[in-house]
Amino acid sequence: MTVCLLIHGFTGGEHEIAPLADYLRQHGCTARTFTLKGLTGTREEMLAAGRRDWISRAEEELAGLLARHSTVHVIGFSTGALIAVHLAAKYGDRIGRLILLSTPVFPLNPREIMKTLLRAEMLKAYVRNAIKTPPWATREYYRLVRETFALYGQVRQPALIVQGTNDHLVRDRSASYLVEHLGSMDKKLLMIPNSGHLVCHCSKKDLLFRAALGWISNP
Repeated sequence: MTVCLLIHGFTGGEHEIAPLADYLRQHGCTARTFTLKGLTGTREEMLAAGRRDWISRAEEELAGLLARHSTVHVIGFSTGALIAVHLAAKYGDRIGRLILLSTPVFPLNPREIMKTLLRAEMLKAYVRNAIKTPPWATREYYRLVRETFALYGQVRQPALIVQGTNDHLVRDRSASYLVEHLGSMDKKLLMIPNSGHLVCHCSKKDLLFRAALGWISNP
């Protein structure tokens, strides 16, 4: 049985990865999603959980799957991709294959942000997130970004790296950095044309879905 753990992003939720999880289930995979502690709730809940709590919550889910299955594939989106790197470095060959979606190695893409600000709905989204997200939670996010640099070289699992060409939250060079610095011998880069940050919801998401299924289906 092909078993996957999917991890959502900062201030996001399971909806970010739900289309991919549904696609994998339709093709016979077990796809486990869950909510990271403090990242989708109120300001008070976000203040009660930091980066170590986020990693610990993901580790609990992984441990539960590993108690029943010899190998689990890990798929992380955005901040979830950073957490996936932490799990991969710690659990070694208990994790079969890795898929890193929109990984914020270098967060924020000013050129694409300026484009999105021209759209009223995106400007409103930025304002909502700024109001909702406590500065402490944002600092925890950037601490996680910095700490993950020490772990990229420790990743040995085959890794599929996916990024949208128009991602406003991740700089273009993030994907190429992963290709160069992950310790994996087997790495593949997939750039999704015209996609923003939410690659599981973009118009070309079928490219990602087929690639992800093919990646985890390899022996």
